[in-house]
Amino acid sequence: MLRILFLTHAFNSLTQRLYIELQQQGYEVSVEFDINDIVAIDAVNLYQPDLIIAPFLKRAIPESIWNKTTCLIVHPGIAGDRGPSALDWAILNNEILWGVTVLQANKEMDAGDIWTSQEFMTRHTSKASLYRNEVTEAATIAVLKAVKLFEKGNFIPQPLDYNNTESRTIPRKKLIKIKGRLQSLMTQNDRKIHWYEDSTETVLRKIRSADGFPGVLDDIFGREYYLYDAHEEQQLTGEPGELIARCGGAICQATIDGAIWIGHLRDKQAEHPFKLPATRLLVQAIQQLPEIEPDQATGYRDIWYEQEGEVGYLHFPFYNGAMGTDQCQRLHRAYVEARQQNTKVIVLMGGTDFWSNGMHLNLIEAAESAADESWNNINAINDLALEIINTNSHLTVAALQGNAGAGGVFLARAVDEIWASQGVILNPHYKDMGNLYGSEYWTYLLPRYAGQENAERIIQARLPMGTQDALSLGLINEVIEKKGTAFIQDVKKRAADMADVPAYSSRLEYKNKRREVDEQHKPLADYRKLELDKMHMNFFGFDPSYHIARYNFVYKVAKSRTPLTIALHRRTSSLLEKKTRRAV
Repeated sequence: MLRILFLTHAFNSLTQRLYIELQQQGYEVSVEFDINDIVAIDAVNLYQPDLIIAPFLKRAIPESIWNKTTCLIVHPGIAGDRGPSALDWAILNNEILWGVTVLQANKEMDAGDIWTSQEFMTRHTSKASLYRNEVTEAATIAVLKAVKLFEKGNFIPQPLDYNNTESRTIPRKKLIKIKGRLQSLMTQNDRKIHWYEDSTETVLRKIRSADGFPGVLDDIFGREYYLYDAHEEQQLTGEPGELIARCGGAICQATIDGAIWIGHLRDKQAEHPFKLPATRLLVQAIQQLPEIEPDQATGYRDIWYEQEGEVGYLHFPFYNGAMGTDQCQRLHRAYVEARQQNTKVIVLMGGTDFWSNGMHLNLIEAAESAADESWNNINAINDLALEIINTNSHLTVAALQGNAGAGGVFLARAVDEIWASQGVILNPHYKDMGNLYGSEYWTYLLPRYAGQENAERIIQARLPMGTQDALSLGLINEVIEKKGTAFIQDVKKRAADMADVPAYSSRLEYKNKRREVDEQHKPLADYRKLELDKMHMNFFGFDPSYHIARYNFVYKVAKSRTPLTIALHRRTSSLLEKKTRRAV
């Protein structure tokens, strides 16, 4: 079995996807956070990997490592692209075709021999969204191909040659066309918005090239803020650069040919120097701005409903999948309204990037009392989950276009069926957030759908899960082998069929009878009380683990060590040390 070590800055979405895919292919994978050279060298010595892969690095791999072991770097750029701002430049320059290149580590950053390169068509979207979707899909294909080539043992990677600007075939090999070049680190000057010169499209590209990091620095009411989460406005206009409206958590700023909505800001000089809804940071300064009621043509929409035939679709693409108290309450009201329509099926669509990640930790951290806001937030999510579980008028579906984590996974499980797009990653656990117990009626829902044994395995694992594992464990009901628009079209066809089959009425009747039996056996209120009693201790008790973990997450404090759940080499080493101590 091939032993693969990941050296990575963090266990992000791409790293998790590759971790799952390689394990499913039968490879043994261990992970080490790239903290410094000593730690990386120690990890290699402990694990003795056959191959090292770096899915997400911010610094060079030590020469003492790549000199002895093949190290493959995953670079989010077309062949020949070099530099730390690959996606930033691709978005700012409006590149139509981009890619991911797997190259071998050497003395120069991003200049090693090329193993594979996978191209894709870009979308008009943020850097974060492009990374989670197109980049992740392309990287998965490219890395799996590179690993297969490594296994063969006789593959010679292609040297980076900027004279090779055309694809050409040489004996036994097709050379990859070198389209990219060395690009500098993108600065704030490169992204600076010129409100009296830049079109709406240009402003959007500048902000999207920096979303979610580092944001675009701009002046609002004489103070510097970093801008994120930008969307085009279709109707409103005004003086370029002027704030002209507010909607929910967003502000509307005029351009020379229209306007944009900015959903989130960051003020690094403020008491809470992390991303927050724009109106939260500007609350006093924007009171006189007109408040817009969002619809398809105007406003900042983070919740909307559409109906096709006998199926209702509820969309909620919350930024980063976080659901604050107010968002949960508004979604709750929207769901109740959807349930009152003349339909048979309700599909909860979430968003393109995330279905839901549960509680909004940034808003909790910024609250006057983090414990009180945590309590309000979990109860608001629970109220929504309860409404879904007790729906007796419709069959319900969660269509997972994007990833889901923590409470978002169990909120999804409150529906009758979960359909997930191929490649979606689930993190169905809470414990990494300071041993948080979790709620959303998981103590009822998990055993019901997955069985008691699988429920324990899911909760205790603390590991990301791919769709195939989730399907086998009963966490989801169906995997749809499609992405993006094709996935949505497939969901709509399946939902329409669900509403139209003759067995619809008998299935709805069976669902309601089972809910009655379950309620008589043990009321949902009992499950909620058990979970919230535990959560109350997490929020208000003497153990500060949850509050520390939340603070570290929000402030992006780097981990000082790799969790043993993913560091197989550390786990084995730790086990040996314990056995040795016992023997002594």
